[in-house]
Amino acid sequence: MLLTMQSCQTDTISKEKQITHDPGYNHDLDNNDNFSPDGKWLVYDTRTDDGGIAESARIERVNIETGEKQVLFDIKNNGTWGPGAGAVSYSPKENAVAFIHGLANSSQENPYQQWRRTGVIIHDSRPNVPIYMDARDVTFPYTPGALRGGTHRHEWSGDGQWIGYTYNDAILKALEDSTGEKHNLRTIGVSKKIRPVKVDSNPENVSGEWFSALVVRVVPNPVAGSNEISHAAGDSWVGINGYKKANGSGQIARAFLGTVKNKSGNDVPEVFIVDIPEDITQPGLQGPLEGTPTDFPMPPMGAIQRRLTFTADTKYPGCAGIVRSSPDGSQLAYLAKDNQGTSQIFVISPDGGGPVQVTECTSDIAGNLRWHPDGKHITFVWQGSIVLCKVGKEPFTERLETLTKPSDPAPSNLVWSPDGKVLAFNRLVKDKTTGEAAQQVFILESNVPSQQ
Repeated sequence: MLLTMQSCQTDTISKEKQITHDPGYNHDLDNNDNFSPDGKWLVYDTRTDDGGIAESARIERVNIETGEKQVLFDIKNNGTWGPGAGAVSYSPKENAVAFIHGLANSSQENPYQQWRRTGVIIHDSRPNVPIYMDARDVTFPYTPGALRGGTHRHEWSGDGQWIGYTYNDAILKALEDSTGEKHNLRTIGVSKKIRPVKVDSNPENVSGEWFSALVVRVVPNPVAGSNEISHAAGDSWVGINGYKKANGSGQIARAFLGTVKNKSGNDVPEVFIVDIPEDITQPGLQGPLEGTPTDFPMPPMGAIQRRLTFTADTKYPGCAGIVRSSPDGSQLAYLAKDNQGTSQIFVISPDGGGPVQVTECTSDIAGNLRWHPDGKHITFVWQGSIVLCKVGKEPFTERLETLTKPSDPAPSNLVWSPDGKVLAFNRLVKDKTTGEAAQQVFILESNVPSQQ
């Protein structure tokens, strides 16, 4: 039975179709953008259950119609210390994927780490031919356009010209180790197809084909009650083509969770946005793009970081999940607690203003928020089921649909096809012969066009 969003029935249980069946290894969608531009293929990695590195680190894709599998990238004789590969996303514009790749010189003594990795691009037509996306330069003097650590959870922009990611810095990790003071912070960067960045030859350095910059400023000890943040993550692009500012102009941006300190000095994640300039090659006023031995690479001129939510001093402070934008960029969805302390979906405009509560669930929403391409519905996981909710003013029960039967473990890693006709997700499946469980890929089909 096809799932129907138009009827908004309370329960529209649909038949799941299992796409992968291989026992013994995971097929992890990892909450990324896994569909090929034509919607026919899903890409995934083969990480271990705990997110660690498998003995054979592969990036694979599977055809959702035929079940055909193809290996796009394979690290033979991969060690438990690396280099490793994972967290893969498709470009929306070309048949290419981007993913994490640990440094080639990873060893048992110097293993894969958050600050020892980079982004690699593979074109479907050229398997196992890596294009190193972001440059890495850990030898002083550093290089503008290169970073000094490791990028993670690479996400293409709607036009395919940018890739955004989270980042940890190796130079500041070493400084933290030597001083005992907090410096190893997570922040957010972007890369753009401007020009290649060449760096000095060094086993720890990597030349890259894209120009990179950090766009979010983090500090070790934010002032209590201020908008300073010590951690930035849970990020995604705002809109397919950015959002419209109050003056009507378009703006490229990333939304994310930034950890502030409330007036009592406690950490609280809040929703932030950073406007990103078209030209990221010009240094800003805070310092050099390439950073210094004691501080991060600094945001480029025109990068503007703003706080959107202010829950820090409320009864139930904090926001959660990945901040997800509607396709037109007008609404940012995230998780926060309602007045009863229950985790719900809220939306807020990139321009600010008050948040609007979307769901009225009787227990906590588990997460996995994804907008349908029509921009009118959000899917998520609740009480072990995949649930669909229309964003509107109608009574909540009229806006809610349950798409799958409850299960334990629950489905995870939801992702819509570009045309909105297929919803893919992971489900943990136990092999009948070995008793071992592995993440497998499933789909639900929809008869709703992407523009309803």
